[in-house]
Amino acid sequence: MQARGPLMIEHRLIERMLTAAERQAQRIRETGLADPEAIDLILDFVHTYADRTHHGKEEDILFRDLARKPLSPDDQRVMAELRQEHLDGRQIVRALDGTRERHRRGEAEAAPELATELQALTGFYRKHIAKEDQVFFPAAMAYLSDEEQQAMLAEFWEFDRKMIHAKYKAVIEALQG
Repeated sequence: MQARGPLMIEHRLIERMLTAAERQAQRIRETGLADPEAIDLILDFVHTYADRTHHGKEEDILFRDLARKPLSPDDQRVMAELRQEHLDGRQIVRALDGTRERHRRGEAEAAPELATELQALTGFYRKHIAKEDQVFFPAAMAYLSDEEQQAMLAEFWEFDRKMIHAKYKAVIEALQG
């Protein structure tokens, strides 16, 4: 398997979450009501799976290894764009987190803002995923030997193994204050 395989599989799961987020945004627009549990689940998924796990592998492993390669100017530019997009995505999520908190406090205008921010999140991620799947990942794999890709896959699996422990350690620490 190429090193992009697990990343693309993760993209398919992220896309399923995006569809759920789009449905939630539509529900809010139609009813004026947000489902706080659904919003919490969406945000937990984005924080833990899409950003910390998926983007973590890209930034800490794939981009790190590619930075050691003589990338073409176009591939360097796209990798820099992807790094910036990860930061931009985190900004969208921070805004969504803030609006969720306002909604919890009962601010009436927060529900339609949640719909708008969910739509921004889904549009952002769909474009980002397309750029990675269709442009960057195919180009990036050409820079890595089969051995390098297999080593990267092993590092991805180890990253995933540690992530679940980090997630629930943080949950316990939050509950303990």
